[in-house]
Amino acid sequence: MLGVHNLSSGGIDGTYADVRQILQIAILSNAVGIIISHNHPSGNTSPSVNDRKLTTTIKQACDIMNIRLLDHIIVTKDEGYYSFTDEGELL
Repeated sequence: MLGVHNLSSGGIDGTYADVRQILQIAILSNAVGIIISHNHPSGNTSPSVNDRKLTTTIKQACDIMNIRLLDHIIVTKDEGYYSFTDEGELL
């Protein structure tokens, strides 16, 4: 692991993740793969439509830069986590 970076913190119902900032950190770190994660304060581990869109956009950007998106993990306080890789959504 090369590092852990907090790119965004938001309000109760959302935050903004900038794909360019995500890739910038990966490139400046000379990363060959990244894992992204965020929390769902609601306790629901299911990805939202926006979570899925963001994952697709980040994966496309990573593919262009030859960086592997290893996983996108959604965590909650009590219900555990959702892994896009474990669910077969990042092949």
